[in-house]
Amino acid sequence: MKRVLLVIATLLSLTVLLAACKKSEDTISTPAASESTAAEAEATPAPTELPPYEANVLTGEPKGADYPEGQRITAVMVNNIVAARPQRGLSKADILFEIKVEGGITRFMPVFTDYKTIGEVGPVRSGRDQFFRLILPWQALYIHEGQSVVMQQYAIDYDYGKLNNNDGANGYRDYGRVNWAGKSYNNGTLALEHTMYTNSDNIANYISSQNVDMNRTYNSTFFNFVDYRLGTTRDLSNSLDSAYSDKYGPVVSDGQYIEIEHSQSYKTRFIYDESTNQYKMQQNYSDGQWRDTVDEAADNQVLTFPNVIVLYTDIHTYPGHEAKDLQYVEYAWGGIGYYCYGGKCEKIYWQKGTPLEALRLYYLNEDGTCSDTPLEINTGKSYVAVTDIDFAENFVHSTLDGVNLSTATTQTYERSYVEDDAKAGETLGSSTDDLTAAATGSGEAETVTEAPAQEAPAEEAPAAEETPTEEAPAETTENTEAPAENTENTENAAG
Repeated sequence: MKRVLLVIATLLSLTVLLAACKKSEDTISTPAASESTAAEAEATPAPTELPPYEANVLTGEPKGADYPEGQRITAVMVNNIVAARPQRGLSKADILFEIKVEGGITRFMPVFTDYKTIGEVGPVRSGRDQFFRLILPWQALYIHEGQSVVMQQYAIDYDYGKLNNNDGANGYRDYGRVNWAGKSYNNGTLALEHTMYTNSDNIANYISSQNVDMNRTYNSTFFNFVDYRLGTTRDLSNSLDSAYSDKYGPVVSDGQYIEIEHSQSYKTRFIYDESTNQYKMQQNYSDGQWRDTVDEAADNQVLTFPNVIVLYTDIHTYPGHEAKDLQYVEYAWGGIGYYCYGGKCEKIYWQKGTPLEALRLYYLNEDGTCSDTPLEINTGKSYVAVTDIDFAENFVHSTLDGVNLSTATTQTYERSYVEDDAKAGETLGSSTDDLTAAATGSGEAETVTEAPAQEAPAEEAPAAEETPTEEAPAETTENTEAPAENTENTENAAG
């Protein structure tokens, strides 16, 4: 029923949405100035010429002396199943993506400006196309351990070659790592798939030994950042659309407390700290508690972000892949989202389109439609959630007044499923274009366009490591308690 309603709503609004979000190429004309206006203009001192705009592609901040000019960005797939926490290396990410995968769990994709400064990162997990399609336009080095058959087909279709690394860049096992619940592979209580890590040295060795082309010149930034040269910060309270309202209320409203629901059991929340102008990140756990999301490799530093971005779209199982619950994320149509900064949240529109098109964010018009004005994001690190439209009504953004931060609202659990890990040379038997057409149900697939040769060398995708399939236990229901000590068998299957 969700799919039928969504498709109907999408078809009704698509023409308006795309027309509104399309950037205008028309030249803006202005009326001729009067003589008095011209005289005043002559008396106004000429503005000081700004230096060249040289911003970090992922943060919009000015490039430092050690900026890796002309180098590709790097993305790593990191496990976020409860047993994999705490992770390592996430505090070094310039953008952190969180998206639902199989079994209702989420996975992380930290994106780094410079692979040389990552340090240790992990536990590394398998690649998924919903993440890959976000970095494909940027031709990033994509590091993971194994990959779904859909992801492998994307790498083939887009000639991604050695930029698609599926062995964790010669990753290594930390058998002695102890998770948040005191479990370890060495004592027989932690699954093997929660022990894979990689680091800057391994990545550098992979690049060198495989002669990976890491040269890439970026002509724009990942988001439309506020120009750092102006020395200003965009106050959402005085945003272009801050005076607008829709049937749900003001376009810009409170956002000191943010709670994002990814599935029936996985939630992420952010708590705004005015003294630092940062959002502290927390996640729900299988014992029903909220805990800080920390970086174990950085002395358990809590993850914080000035920018929190939440994008809603349709997420459902790929047709024909129900047994492994492979998730399709709809990027073709765009939709509603939120940009949160400085204790405020602003409703926005987002667009992407085909896999080779970059993600774009827009302001709303006064009538609630998508404008043709690109949204400005303040400089700094960003957390980005791509979230199922089914849970949009459960998005919480409010003041901190009256919020009991010690009370959990959901007990996290993992539904059983079998991790999809493509075998060497395995294909879908069709293109990702055809698969997308079937998943979208529109009869129009995201068009595959050949990537420029200099951007993605046309090489055969590396072989995926085959992982033994374990028997999946009975599915857990939301109302059944699943204490941490009793969930490991599920986690073994869910990975």
